Amino acid sequence: MILTNFTIEWIASLSAAVIFLLSRFILAKLVKRYAKSSQIIERRANLVIKYMQILLSILLLIALVIIWGVDRKAILLTVSSITTVVGVAMFATWSILSNITSGIILFFFFPFRIGDTIKIHDKDFPIEAEIEDINAFHVLLVTADGEHITYPNNLLLQKGISICRQVN
Repeated sequence: MILTNFTIEWIASLSAAVIFLLSRFILAKLVKRYAKSSQIIERRANLVIKYMQILLSILLLIALVIIWGVDRKAILLTVSSITTVVGVAMFATWSILSNITSGIILFFFFPFRIGDTIKIHDKDFPIEAEIEDINAFHVLLVTADGEHITYPNNLLLQKGISICRQVN
């Protein structure tokens, strides 16, 4: 009896789940293909895939809420409460989110790679160093003197950078 009353919802939910799984698979393949063609390390590609899967999961949750016809007022109240809490948390951690976003931008659009020597044009603290690793939040640099520097991703987007020597 319940199955016949909610047949459309079950079919729509199953369809949304299949679309979700296919989207996850296709996006992962596309990002990995892009990473191979751009010679980007696998760990960075996996990080971008993880962010995309979180976004897809949120979209699936929204789709299921709409499919099952949850009361709009209840959804609005819940979303506004969650948004308020997340907004306060984001304001407190804007730097972390800025670095994550910058890490994604660096993954897709910047010409330097691990092993390149770069010069960061900062009038107060100019740095010339080799890129040792690029993480979600920061880039690890090593100077010619062997000094290890952790440099935030968001500052790499804000400062002028020269590539002194590229690894082929």
